[in-house]
Amino acid sequence: MTSAQATALACLDDIQPLLSAWTRIIFDFGETAWREYQSAAWYVERLKYEGFSVEEGSGGMPTAFCAHWTNGAGPTIGMYAEYDAVPGNCQDATTVKRPRPGLGGEAGGHTDPHSGLGIASLGGLLAVKAAMQRHDISGTLRFTGEPAEKVRGSKPIHAARGYYDGLAGMISFHPFYMLPLCNTARWDTHCGAAYAMIYRFICDEPEQWSRATGDSAPIPQAHSAVRAPGANDALFTMYMASKSLRDSMLPHQGGWSISEAILTAGQATADNLPAGLAEIQYMIRVPTLAMAEQVTAVLDRNAEAAAKMSGCRHERHFVSKSRPGLANHAMATIAYEALSAVGPPHWDETAKTIAREIQINAGGVASEEPFIEELERLIAPEEAEAILRRDLAPSQVNSTSDDYTDMSWHTPTARFYVARPALRSENGHAYPAWAMNALGGIPETIDPMVSCAAKTVALAALRLLEDDAGREAAMDEFVSRTGGGVGGSNWIAPLCDYEPPIGFRWPEYVTTPRGRDWWIPSNQSPQAASRGEIHDRP
Repeated sequence: MTSAQATALACLDDIQPLLSAWTRIIFDFGETAWREYQSAAWYVERLKYEGFSVEEGSGGMPTAFCAHWTNGAGPTIGMYAEYDAVPGNCQDATTVKRPRPGLGGEAGGHTDPHSGLGIASLGGLLAVKAAMQRHDISGTLRFTGEPAEKVRGSKPIHAARGYYDGLAGMISFHPFYMLPLCNTARWDTHCGAAYAMIYRFICDEPEQWSRATGDSAPIPQAHSAVRAPGANDALFTMYMASKSLRDSMLPHQGGWSISEAILTAGQATADNLPAGLAEIQYMIRVPTLAMAEQVTAVLDRNAEAAAKMSGCRHERHFVSKSRPGLANHAMATIAYEALSAVGPPHWDETAKTIAREIQINAGGVASEEPFIEELERLIAPEEAEAILRRDLAPSQVNSTSDDYTDMSWHTPTARFYVARPALRSENGHAYPAWAMNALGGIPETIDPMVSCAAKTVALAALRLLEDDAGREAAMDEFVSRTGGGVGGSNWIAPLCDYEPPIGFRWPEYVTTPRGRDWWIPSNQSPQAASRGEIHDRP
C-alpha cells in the first residue's frame, strides 16, 4: 500500500460519521427519476464546499451535474453518484414497516440503495483529493451526478455529450443485489443493453369518431350519442396486446425482461368525455442491441394498431438507449485488489440486534447470525464469473441491466460490488421488500457497506493515478477490445438520439395546502404523521 493510499484510508476513518449522516440525508429525500431536486442540490453544494468546480444541469438534465478538481497536469479519473429512489417503496429507517413521516407507502424510497451508493463514491472521491494534496499527486478528478438510473436515464445522455471522454479510467460501485456478485468485481459478463420508451396516445379529434356512421347529433358527444374511445382505450389495448405477444417477441433463451409503467391515464377525465392523453412506459432489458431493436419493432406495431383502433394518434419518445457493457480485466483486477486490501464489510452485534428485530417484525424467525454468510467474505472475480455462467447460455455475452455500461465504451471501467445487509432465512421465509429497504437506511446496518465501498473506490482511483503501468495496461486492453479505442472497429457509438425526457409526468413530491406529499396523496395527513398517529405493523 502506498503512502497516499494510507492517507486516503485514514481520511475516510476520520469522516466516517459524516458519511453516515450524509447517507441518511439522501435516504430521507427519497426522490425518484428525473425529480431528484434536493438530492442533486445537496451534492452540488457539498462539492463546491470541497473545492470542486461544478456544472449544474449537465447534459440538459436539471438534476445532473459534472464536477472537477485538478492538481496539475496528469490523468483524469472518473467516479460518480446515483441518488434516485423508486416509487412505491417509501420506508422509514426503522425496524417496522412504516413510511417516512408525513408520507404514504406509495412515495419514493431507496431500494438498492442509491443513497449509500452515491455517498460511498463521494467519500472515496474526497479521500483521493486529500491524498493528492498531501502527497502532491498530479491529475484531475471528475465526479458526475447521474439521475434516473432506475430508468437507465442519464448515462446514455452524458456519454453522447462527451462527459466520459478523456478519462484514464472509471470506478463504478454498486451495492450487491444478486449472488454471486457480492464483494467482487465483474469479469467477463457485464450488464446488457436496455431500451426504455414512452408511448403517448392522444385523442385530439374525438368529433371525427362518429362521422363515418353519419351521426348528425346536434350536440357532439352527447351523453346518449356514440362516444369516441379515447386515449385510455388506446393505452389498454396496447397494454394487453403487448402482454399477449410477449412470448413472440424474443427467443426463449438468454435472460431478458420487459416491464411497463403507466405514467398518465386520461388526466382524470370524467363525464362522457373521451380521455385526451394516456402514456405508458416500457423498459426492455436484453443482452444485445439486436434484441432491443426487435422488441421495439413489435411494440411500435402494437402502438400503431392500438391508436388506429381507438381513434387516436400516437408518439414514441425514448427514455433510454444504453449499450451492453465492455469488460476490462485490468480494471477488474485493480478494483478487486483494492477491495481485498480493505477487506469485506463487517456487521457488529448492534447491527445484528437490529436485524433480528426486523426478522421478527417481517414475519420471520430471529437468527443467531441474522445476515447471510456471503456478506462478510470475498469472492474472486473469476470464481464469481464461473458461478454466474452456470445459468447462462454459452452464446450469451451480457446479462441483467445497468447503464454504467455506457461508460465502458469511453474509458476503461471497473464495476465492483460490496455487500449490503441481507437477512438470513432459517425456515425458507420470504422477507418483504420493506425489510431490505429499512436495512439500507439504518446507520448501524448500512454504514459498513458505505465505509468499505468508499475505501475501495479511493484505493482503486489512487492506483490508477500512481501506477503508470497499471493504468496503461487498462487502456491497452480497452483499445484492443474496441478495435482501436473510441471510434475503433469494434466500438459501439452512443445510441442517444433524443433529448433528455424530463418533461413527462414522472412521479414526484408536491406541495399542497396540506403540506409536502407524494403525487398520490398519503392516507395519513402530515399532521397525523407528525403526531405519531401512523400505526406500526409488526
